[in-house]
Amino acid sequence: MDYTYAQIAKMIDHSLLQPTMTWDTLEAGCRLAVAYDVASVCILPYALPRCVELLSGSTVQPSTTIGFPHGGHTTAIKAAEAEQAIADGCQELDMVCNISKVLSGDWDYVRRDIQAVIEPAHAAGRKVKVIFENCYLADADKQRLCEICGDLGADWVKTSTGYGSGGATLEDLRLMVQHTQAPVQVKAAGGVRELDKLLEVRALGVTRIGASATKVILDECRQRLDLPAIDTEATPDAAGY
Repeated sequence: MDYTYAQIAKMIDHSLLQPTMTWDTLEAGCRLAVAYDVASVCILPYALPRCVELLSGSTVQPSTTIGFPHGGHTTAIKAAEAEQAIADGCQELDMVCNISKVLSGDWDYVRRDIQAVIEPAHAAGRKVKVIFENCYLADADKQRLCEICGDLGADWVKTSTGYGSGGATLEDLRLMVQHTQAPVQVKAAGGVRELDKLLEVRALGVTRIGASATKVILDECRQRLDLPAIDTEATPDAAGY
């Protein structure tokens, strides 16, 4: 194997974003993320303070969403959401760009909208992932977004919310990797539900994935590496990414 368990686990942002998730399910998801030592938990904004508590003392980062899932919030509201998330202890913010403005070619607006989240986040030492929702965009739009995110210093560019009409494709990931330069990284979200798929996108240069199938992916990883199974009574992952 050309990977370790830690390398795979630290690629995963465990997704807890389904609007129907109960409080018990959200808490169980945080505990599962700690047990498997993933990169982060991306949780519904209202549950972020509790997520921070449950992840305390672990290496798992608390994260949440901004302008989710459609990106149509006003820029002022996105900035306010970012400030609230920072105050609540969020370490990584996944924001949705304004898809309508991208499709309208209003690139100045798109730039200001993204900048309004990146600036306060970076000032507070937090990281930002910018979600494109590629299923609705032309390749030229994706490329332009990569360039804008590079100019603004985004930490990741991300394929999708998991709630659009499509998720991460290999073609989109190749394009995003091609049009980003370090330190900007690429995150795949939507459809990465098994270890082999994760390894496939990793080979393209993807450094993070959004997943709700965390347990399935990492149990398979541990089995292949001849590592003992993780004993957890956490609620199984909910369907989503």
